Amino acid sequence: MAKKAFITGITGQDGSYLAELLLCKGYEVHGIVRRASTFHTTRLDHIKFGIDDRKQRLFLHYGDMTDSSNLNRVLEKVQPDEIYNLAAQSHVQISFEVPEYSAEVDGIGVLRLLDAIRETKLKTRFYQASSSELFGKVSESIQSERTPFYPRSPYAAAKLFGYWIVVNYREAYNLYACNGILFNHESPRRGENFVTRKVTSGIAQILAGKADYITMGNMDAQRDWGYAPEYVEVMWKMLQAEKPVDYVVGTGRKHSVKQFIESAFAYAGLDWHKYIKQDPRFLRPTEVDELQADASKAARELGWQPRAGFEELVMVMVDADMRALGLKPVGKGDRFLKEAFPARWWGID
Repeated sequence: MAKKAFITGITGQDGSYLAELLLCKGYEVHGIVRRASTFHTTRLDHIKFGIDDRKQRLFLHYGDMTDSSNLNRVLEKVQPDEIYNLAAQSHVQISFEVPEYSAEVDGIGVLRLLDAIRETKLKTRFYQASSSELFGKVSESIQSERTPFYPRSPYAAAKLFGYWIVVNYREAYNLYACNGILFNHESPRRGENFVTRKVTSGIAQILAGKADYITMGNMDAQRDWGYAPEYVEVMWKMLQAEKPVDYVVGTGRKHSVKQFIESAFAYAGLDWHKYIKQDPRFLRPTEVDELQADASKAARELGWQPRAGFEELVMVMVDADMRALGLKPVGKGDRFLKEAFPARWWGID
């Protein structure tokens, strides 16, 4: 009998890639989506309307991370072998605008799921999507599982609660529950209000004559950027281990927002100085200056190493956004994907 997986946040970047991975591994995949006037399932449409049997093993349920009774009911119905909690108000800047909602979903939502597991006595394994934003005002230049946390936003503070409640329930109730402290990971499925996608989508719009410039905030912040499909593979690997363990996941290299801009514009054959405007409205009240992962534990214990580097990530995202607007992509990103990720689910977006 096929394993069952339950994914919150299945319609997001990570959720859609994870659903693809698990379906290709033969899982029956269930996810929750919030009720709205329209179904926001664009990232899953290629599965839902596909021609193979994957669509027959994908099931979507109405649900919300703020509704305990609903979560309990769905979990009791599905009886999943694995639960991946990827649901979040995941935009750091926006969390300053909606701090209470961010805390409800990103913090208390984790507690609701863990308590549902405890109350229903499900024999399941639980993955929590933690974040490198936990480190915030870093006390060490490179962050590992031993680095102290210092969150600098409502988003990060809520994620910190989520992290520690996972540890607490693991120790108090002997649950198989673990945290993946993932550093920034991007893809063509990233939302356009995130800085990397804002840049690559903006470039495509400029090339298509639909925009004249891109408005940016802090361009000096440095991040450890990886390719999202590789990171969902780590999530799965974590739940296959004998014991639940928390891991830092990243590339081990950092680049500034300015470097991302320079690289993306150069790849598209444009001079970035002509198209970038800075606006203080896009600055955070408290900034996280730099983040860089020490993912040696994940490499050693899970056998995970990233294949996509910074330049490859930039090329993949620019190519995809050019293609989305009917432009001919440069093509180096497409070629990299075909060579580095030959399996079907890693294909070009």
